[in-house]
Amino acid sequence: MKTIAYAAQSPDARLAPFKFEHRSLRHNDVAMEILYCGVCHSDLHMARNDWNWSNYPIVPGHEIVGRVINIGDKVTRFKVGDHVAVGCMVDSCQECNECHNDLEQYCSKGHTLTYGSPDRIDGKITHGGYSKHLVAREEFVLSIPEGLDLSRVAPLLCAGITTYSPLRTWNVGPGSRVGVIGMGGLGHMAIKLAAGLGAHVTVISRSQNKESDARALGADKFLLSTDENSMANAASSFDLIIDTIPVKHDLNPYLPLLVLDGTLVFVGQVGPVDEINTMPMILGRRRLAGSLIGGIKETQEMLDFCGRMNILPECEMIRMDEINEAFERMENSDVRYRFVIDMASLST
Repeated sequence: MKTIAYAAQSPDARLAPFKFEHRSLRHNDVAMEILYCGVCHSDLHMARNDWNWSNYPIVPGHEIVGRVINIGDKVTRFKVGDHVAVGCMVDSCQECNECHNDLEQYCSKGHTLTYGSPDRIDGKITHGGYSKHLVAREEFVLSIPEGLDLSRVAPLLCAGITTYSPLRTWNVGPGSRVGVIGMGGLGHMAIKLAAGLGAHVTVISRSQNKESDARALGADKFLLSTDENSMANAASSFDLIIDTIPVKHDLNPYLPLLVLDGTLVFVGQVGPVDEINTMPMILGRRRLAGSLIGGIKETQEMLDFCGRMNILPECEMIRMDEINEAFERMENSDVRYRFVIDMASLST
């Protein structure tokens, strides 16, 4: 299937139109026309090779909403015309212990990323959602609940599941006390999802100007991290803190905020951290942890939960040819709270 996309040809290149051809459908493949694609901060990192594993040319995009246009002869779960979604993965070994336990994101043989990753069968590099079409293995295609606004669903496939998974892993529910550090694309979803699960949610931020937005998104309280008295008074207040900040930052002010056996979980930054004072961890048996998206079963659970609760991200719609400006704005935190590309703006 021939299609058109926007791709980066090198770490310092702007994204530009790029034509390529998808593989012929395998027995278990679903082909879709992409309707909407979210813009994730990791798209920017991958386009610029910030993590030193990008393969060029690279077509980013792993928050994908589409319409099925063809299926392989052994596909049973989808039919032509269905609205479907694809997130950060399009394959895994399906054989290891992690895959058998619906944890494909931790596949011991390595999962296949939606873009920039070698296909498990033919070795060709996958291309993502900044394109007109996508072909994906049926097991990694998700159903979209009826009634959800398709134009706002896409960011759930990364920002949504990235924050939902730790909430479920640490059994957040009514009575849980959850702190959210950072209020961007990930942070605003953490607020909505934690509140939807019945938790008492506090946004922890350096900017007092974000308090009204935090409460509008569902937060119960706001904690100004630059106010030493407020931070001291909030000691031992949280069962779980979700840290969504995507860059290196000081963790030491946040550790004393955890209760005994509380956990601070990273979902934003990938890479080194500043030196950590272990005293609050030892004295309070507090933990630092990381969390990577979610498995396919959990992602479908998240979508169904959002369908029942009508939880959707706050989005700004852009055209495909506005992606480079969107990247620049995202670097400057100039988005509330997620860009979504209307793929109708990309003509073949």
